Amino acid sequence: MHLESNVSTVNKSQKETFDFLTEVSNYEKIMPESIQKFEILDKDSFLFQLKGMPEIALEIQEKNPNDLVILGAKSDKLSFTLKADIKALDENSSQVQLLFDGEFNSMMAMMIKSPLKKFINTLSENLGNL
Repeated sequence: MHLESNVSTVNKSQKETFDFLTEVSNYEKIMPESIQKFEILDKDSFLFQLKGMPEIALEIQEKNPNDLVILGAKSDKLSFTLKADIKALDENSSQVQLLFDGEFNSMMAMMIKSPLKKFINTLSENLGNL
C-alpha cells in the first residue's frame, strides 16, 4: 500500500527541517491530538500510540542529508516505511511530503487506509504549522 500526504510548506530551511526530522523527540510535537503515549526508546527510535490504535515503534532507518528521512517499523509484524521528502523553496522555507509504503493483506489494508491517510496528513500539516 502506498499513501502520500499533502505537501506542506515549512517555515524552516531545508537543513533546519531535516535536522528537526532526524531528532526523534520532535515527532511528539507533530503528532495528532489523539496521541495517548509517546516514548523515546533511543537516539534513533520512538514509540507512540494514538487513541484506539496499538502501540507502534518507529526508528530512523536512513538519512540523506537535508532531503530525505526514512522511518521504519521496528516490529516484524508490521512492515512499513514513512519517508519524509524535503525540498528547499528558499533559504528560509522548505516543502515536505510524507510517503507511506507498507505490506498488508487486503483486509488489513482496507481497515487502515483511511486512518493512515489522515495520520500522515496530520503530521504533514503540523510540520507546516511549526
